[in-house]
Amino acid sequence: MRKPFIAGNWKMNTNSATAVALAAGLVKELESVETVDVAVCPPFVYLQSVAAALSASNIAMGAQDVYFEGNGAFTGEISCEMLKDCSCSYVILGHSERRHVIGETDELINKKLKAAIAGGLMPIFCVGELLEERDGGKTMEVVESQVRKGLEGLCEERIQAVTIAYEPVWAIGTGRTATPEQAQEVHAMIRGLLEKMFDKTIAESLRIQYGGSAKPGNTAELMAQPDVDGLLVGGASLKVDDFAQMVKTVA
Repeated sequence: MRKPFIAGNWKMNTNSATAVALAAGLVKELESVETVDVAVCPPFVYLQSVAAALSASNIAMGAQDVYFEGNGAFTGEISCEMLKDCSCSYVILGHSERRHVIGETDELINKKLKAAIAGGLMPIFCVGELLEERDGGKTMEVVESQVRKGLEGLCEERIQAVTIAYEPVWAIGTGRTATPEQAQEVHAMIRGLLEKMFDKTIAESLRIQYGGSAKPGNTAELMAQPDVDGLLVGGASLKVDDFAQMVKTVA
């Protein structure tokens, strides 16, 4: 049985005070929840202050990106060791905004995945299609390619650190959400692909989150799908009441 995993991606939002207040509010609301894994991913500059606010809780912390080198002359980049030093357990990699706004390639994301796992972090590896790819009937082709290229070269032992997040790009921040049936169809394909790439045990154990305008109102129906194991939440994770309600619904 895969334990549900709900993660909040705060993106480029909050300031020092609101980040701490958000974390503290979630600690209070979710102190009795034990049946769901929960993580929040603040901006880099607030990792330490949020970590302090989460210190007495079951809520884990992740970062929104990491570089694949350990140290050196890489201005503006952050290493795995730095994230671990700030109490991070998870890191989001391959998010559509990194792919389509920043311009990250599958090859770069693969390097980051390998570095993150080697560095003791658990990646939340994002895949998903653009609207024109969905409308063109290329969803499965695009997602399969992203999964294969992103996980290339990972051994069976290391793949177990990964959570995959299916995020249709057309549903991120738009208010549009994939129907539960659309989400399940892609999640089932990903699980089948994992069995081909690795084995059935790994395919059955890896968690696959859904992301893309997930909110309190659609949490239950999305999580009712057999291959949806959690949610990667954007805008709703910036509100204590909304995010806490989603976690409690799953719990």
